Amino acid sequence: MDDAKKRIDELIEIINHHNYLYYVLDSPEISDYEYDMLMKELIDLEKAYPEYLRSDSPSQKVGGEVLKGFNEVIHTTQKLSLGNVFDEGDIRDFDNRVKRSLDLDEVEYVVELKIDGLTVVLKYEKGVFVQGATRGDGIRGEDVTANLKTIKSLPLRLKEPVDLEVRGEVFISKKDFEKLNAQREEMDEPLFANPRNAAAGSLRQLDTSITAKRPLDIFIFNVESISGKNFQTHVESLEYLKRIGFKISPYLVICRNWQEIYKQCIRWADERGKLSYEIDGLVIKVNDLRYRDILGNTTKAPRWAVAYKFPPEKKKTRLKDIILQVGRTGVITPTAILEPVRIAGSVVGRATLHNEDFIKEKDIMIGDMVILQKAGDIIPEIVEVVKSERDGTQKPFEMPKHCPACGSEVMRIDGEVAVRCTNASCPAQLRRSIIHFVSRDAMSIEGLGPQNITVLLDKGFIKDAADLYLLKDRREELIKVERMGEKSVDNLLNAIEKSKLNGLDRLLFGLGIRMIGQRASRVLAETFGSMDRLMKATYEELISVEDIGDKMAESILAFFRVKENLALIDKLKKLGVNMEAEKKTIIENKHFKGKTFVLTGALTDFTRDRAKEIIEGFGGKVSSSVSKKTDYVLAGEDAGSKLQKANELGITIIDEDTFKKWIEGRE
Repeated sequence: MDDAKKRIDELIEIINHHNYLYYVLDSPEISDYEYDMLMKELIDLEKAYPEYLRSDSPSQKVGGEVLKGFNEVIHTTQKLSLGNVFDEGDIRDFDNRVKRSLDLDEVEYVVELKIDGLTVVLKYEKGVFVQGATRGDGIRGEDVTANLKTIKSLPLRLKEPVDLEVRGEVFISKKDFEKLNAQREEMDEPLFANPRNAAAGSLRQLDTSITAKRPLDIFIFNVESISGKNFQTHVESLEYLKRIGFKISPYLVICRNWQEIYKQCIRWADERGKLSYEIDGLVIKVNDLRYRDILGNTTKAPRWAVAYKFPPEKKKTRLKDIILQVGRTGVITPTAILEPVRIAGSVVGRATLHNEDFIKEKDIMIGDMVILQKAGDIIPEIVEVVKSERDGTQKPFEMPKHCPACGSEVMRIDGEVAVRCTNASCPAQLRRSIIHFVSRDAMSIEGLGPQNITVLLDKGFIKDAADLYLLKDRREELIKVERMGEKSVDNLLNAIEKSKLNGLDRLLFGLGIRMIGQRASRVLAETFGSMDRLMKATYEELISVEDIGDKMAESILAFFRVKENLALIDKLKKLGVNMEAEKKTIIENKHFKGKTFVLTGALTDFTRDRAKEIIEGFGGKVSSSVSKKTDYVLAGEDAGSKLQKANELGITIIDEDTFKKWIEGRE
């Protein structure tokens, strides 16, 4: 046991060292594979010896906790925003005010890039990260500690045991933003408008495992408070932060007058497109910290700093045509085809028009001259129409009544802006719908990634999801496909055959019925028991089911009205795919039946999934959050805010020993 603890501590120190080299200094010493092996060894040891799991372990960066919401954090000092300057005159005026207030002829400034992200406040005690919060309104923020822990460039333990509070900016690089949006487009999820929105949305996820999958990064740009240290200048404080493990604000430049500052503004307005991340301006700060104390603050902003904001670049061009694209879930999206124009560092020939309401609101017509800009300097968007240049040749646009890809009728649910094709076998949706059908949370067919599905479609081996179950008759042809091979083909065919046994809930989710996610699929399967019974369900029966609202019911009914969808289900049934819900055997146990449990902390002898399975097997229910409806909280080691809330609400808390006794019937 002591050897295990010693090795865990050793691995944490080694991995933190390599994280610092890679994410802060950009100077890795080992390969990605070697790093992954170290991390795997650490995670395996922590699973085997959960009593030695440390809050500052780099394994915590994988996430996994599901939060009910974010607790409020009252900041120790008000986190002020910055006043803005927009041109040469504004910068000169700022410099004159500072010099006049200090009665000096010259003041030294630091000019930094203004990263376009989300500001956070980080608190460390004895060098260990203990809390992170959003800036919020400057007085109150949201506790996002669990999500911040997943950011690989954020140190969980510093190189010195210091107490301090710092401010930083969470962001996503341009390259990672494009990848993230490409993935969302692949799954027909709404695209993020810009990297800032992506960073903010990722940091505010209630499921930390989702945040962990997002490519978040962070720059630290200010010391808010620190014990036992005194700095003369801002630059000195940042150099110290870098030394103890932080990734600090890049491209610091010292300027001694407003002219030098303005040169930096002109430079970066021109060169910002070359950066790997987005900036929306520059921050100009007095470098000497004593002068900052003298200058003080207004009620809204410091007098010793301002932000220079870049003006958004806009260009005029002609909208030549509007085409339609059909996504995985059938959403029909209009896209503007433009005369190509260079804007914010790239040539743009297309822009999304979002939906029918957007086109009507902007009064957009084919042939219009339009004003184009990039939202967050990334996503091209039309901001207005130049109506004064209309000459009568412009044509109004109307959304189609039938899908442009398959001819099926389209539908628009009341209260939604999206127009959809409801045919699950629509050619335009086919590739993405099959990718969804085989995904882990649906039919879970291993070995069928997007590339393999594309190959199968291109070669004509499949024309819908049901054809996957006919691939066993094409074994020899599959083996001849490049990068397939006999072993991988046999593994794939076995995985396809195994998936026939999945419960109805997985099949329902795999069919991609609009608005029907995993939980709704499970509830529908448990309520109706079979596909045949669900297909006959009325609107009244559907809305009487827990968690199924009126729009979800309408979507289900619409799905089963499409003859192509019915044909797909019938084909799956004939090929042996299970159409029945799994029968759960409930064992009577007074401690569990009808009771709601919440799990928190690390359990020694059970995984979370196993504990949940046991509770449900005895007729209980597991919830992710503590409320007045909670009956018991099962608390393991290092239980956090859920335990605190349970105590506040007077909910019964049980430990692992009690849990075992209940299971074994000893109490």
